[in-house]
Amino acid sequence: MQPSRFKTWTSALVAAGFALATPLAAQDDSLTDNRPPLSDDVQIAYVYGDDEAPPCPEGDICVFARLPENERFRIPPALRFSDSPQNNAWARRVESLELVGAFGAFSCSPAGAGGFTGCTQQLINDAYRDRKEGEDVRFSQLIEQARRDRLQSIDADAAAEQERVEQIEREYLERLERERAGALPGEVENAAGPPSLNDDEETPSDTAEPDGNPDDTPLR
Repeated sequence: MQPSRFKTWTSALVAAGFALATPLAAQDDSLTDNRPPLSDDVQIAYVYGDDEAPPCPEGDICVFARLPENERFRIPPALRFSDSPQNNAWARRVESLELVGAFGAFSCSPAGAGGFTGCTQQLINDAYRDRKEGEDVRFSQLIEQARRDRLQSIDADAAAEQERVEQIEREYLERLERERAGALPGEVENAAGPPSLNDDEETPSDTAEPDGNPDDTPLR
C-alpha cells in the first residue's frame, strides 16, 4: 500500500508542476514573439543639408551626423587636414626637412645617446593629435550612450515582466487554495443530514389508541 500511495503523490506533484509551467511558458513565448530581436550592429551615416536620414533597421544602433550643404562634395576633414606627405605643400615639406637630423636626448631616434628618451612623449603627442582631429570620438560617445539607454530599458522591461509573472503565480496558488478549501458535492449533501419533522406534525404513537379496554378499567 505504501508504494502505491507514494506513486499517487508523485503523479499529483508532477501534474501540478506541468499545470503551473504551461501558462507561464505560453506567456513568455507570446511576449518574445512580439518583440524585435536586439542586435549589436552599429550603422554610421553622414547627412548633408536638409536631406532626410536613412531608415534605421529595428533593433540596430544608428548614428547620423548632419553636415552643412557646402561640405557635400568637399574632401573629408580627416583627409583635408592630414599630415600625409601627399597632402602637404612644398613649403611644409621643406620645413620638415629641418627635423630630419634631430637626434640625441629627448628625441625618438636610434642614433645618438639617449635617443629613446623622447619616444614616449612623441607617442603621447601623436595620440592626442589623432584624437583631436578624428571624428570617431563623437560617434563612439553616441554609440555608448545608445547602449546605456538600451540596457536601462532592458532592466525596466525585465523588472516589469518579473512582477507580472509573480502576480500570475500568486493568482494560481490562491486559486488552488480555494479549490482545496472548498467542499466536494458529495460532502455538501452528507453535511445537510436527513430532513427533520415539523413540530406541528404528530407521531403515529401519539394518535393511536391503546389496544384493549378504552376506559382503562381493570377487567374482572
